[in-house]
Amino acid sequence: MPVFILVGLIALVASAVPIAAVLGILSLSLDEIFLGGRRSLMIGDFIWEQSIEFILVAIPMFILLGEIMLRAGIAQRMYNAVIQWIAWLPGGLMHANIGSSAIFAASSGSSVATAATVGTVAYPEIEKRNYNEPLFLGSLAAGGTLGILIPPSINLILYGLLTDSSVPELYLAGILPGIILAAIFMAVIAFACIVKKGWGGSKVETSWGERIRSLPDLLPPILLFIAVVGSIYAGVATPTEAASLGVVFALGIAAVNRSLSLPMLRLAFEGTMRTTSMIMLIILAAVFLNFILGSLGITQGILRTIEALGLTPLQTMLIIIVFYLLLGMFMETLSMMLTTIPVVFPIVAHLGYDPVWFGILVTVLMEAALITPPIGVNLYVVHGIRTRGGNFNDLSIGALPFVIAMIVMVGLLLAYPDIALYLPKLFYR
Repeated sequence: MPVFILVGLIALVASAVPIAAVLGILSLSLDEIFLGGRRSLMIGDFIWEQSIEFILVAIPMFILLGEIMLRAGIAQRMYNAVIQWIAWLPGGLMHANIGSSAIFAASSGSSVATAATVGTVAYPEIEKRNYNEPLFLGSLAAGGTLGILIPPSINLILYGLLTDSSVPELYLAGILPGIILAAIFMAVIAFACIVKKGWGGSKVETSWGERIRSLPDLLPPILLFIAVVGSIYAGVATPTEAASLGVVFALGIAAVNRSLSLPMLRLAFEGTMRTTSMIMLIILAAVFLNFILGSLGITQGILRTIEALGLTPLQTMLIIIVFYLLLGMFMETLSMMLTTIPVVFPIVAHLGYDPVWFGILVTVLMEAALITPPIGVNLYVVHGIRTRGGNFNDLSIGALPFVIAMIVMVGLLLAYPDIALYLPKLFYR
């Protein structure tokens, strides 16, 4: 049965069927073949019960927050300010790509939104300053992945929902790994540009006066992060309420910057509706598939199989890591999380691993999936902003060093779990 599920999943994805339809087809097929079609009669009531979860309201709120930052020009000013402070490093604006992505991630919660926003702003600089295009675009795709690790993260909300883990704890756990991963990305860029001096483009000229004058443009995203995440840890808002507070705060910033208008709001609402509709359809289809898998006893069967192998917890975890790295080549991260976590998490819990730690580990693995061909979503997002066109393979090669950096981060999390657990222990345990 698991082989049937895996083969069916890969075959449908390879056939370019939309992922929500893949999950729906697989659910109905499994129900019809193995359960006589009985569970499908419950699909309406089941999906309704799942779709009214209060925490799901945070998803469109965080997406709208990112849209407002983009449409109001907040992201453009932020990027220009980051350039003033870190573009002197070997690699120039590629460091600004990572730094801006990290800051934007701390207010948007979405990797796709982060990659699209920073990529749109940064792309014209490639030709202007003669950067190595594959590495520059790879830095944009990799920087965008920080959106699902640094809080507030949509993926961490869904992981908390699937595993009954504390979202505030997950948010705290993502801060240090997010900062460390951004630093590793920047080290990769610096090393590449020291070895290949021509890849770093022309030097950015700036002064301390320009740096000081740019500071006000860094304040809006930092204040947004404080408003959203700070309200959660101050105990005045749930993650969903904090997301709504962030939207109100972003609208206020847009008004102060005189960029709040009806055309801007219309574009932001349209973008939010498109993205939210796609995400929610995937979520509901995946939740129903998980219900079918539970009815079939797949999770319990896999648990018994793993116990019978007699592997150590570390050996089992290494198998899980390889499984996610391979699966990430063929599945979009959101659907991968929703379809695999209900099966994998009971195994991880049975082995004695901390649920919050595993949430961060699996998020880093899903970051790698975002820039791993052939289904790396961030690669397609960044490829889509190339106005001059170009070969997709170049972009994949440019992203490869950052995939290696993420594998290094996974190794650090395995060796030093407190990278993820230090802050949650400090505040909650």
